[in-house]
Amino acid sequence: GNIYWTDHGFNLIEVARLNGTFRYVIISQGLDQPRSIAVHPEKGYLFWTEWGQTPCIGKAHLDGSEKVVLVSLGIAWPNGISIDYEENKLYWCDARTDKIERIDLESGGNREIVLSGSNVDMFSVAVFGAYIYWSDR
Repeated sequence: GNIYWTDHGFNLIEVARLNGTFRYVIISQGLDQPRSIAVHPEKGYLFWTEWGQTPCIGKAHLDGSEKVVLVSLGIAWPNGISIDYEENKLYWCDARTDKIERIDLESGGNREIVLSGSNVDMFSVAVFGAYIYWSDR
């Protein structure tokens, strides 16, 4: 198994084996403050959020190839990100818009607001079965 992580100080996404060996950078170009990451090993996808000058939700293959932006409009501080493996949906929370939203995993289409609050400052989100869990600061 592998572990993936973002380094927003150096604008990188890296991977290593669970024991820390074979560490390497898989994405180093075109990132601006990557924040959170989610991996879909079965489909071979990697998803991440970015907080920089142009906040977005990105997608690539696990080796960093075929990088695309799935969402770039209507987001400000996308924090946590989570995959619903059964429904093939990608969820994220935004600390500035105070929303949890979702899109289709493959296409990035069918964007929906799942939860909208006020003064919540959403930090992380997780999806399991029929439930959505989130934290705020």
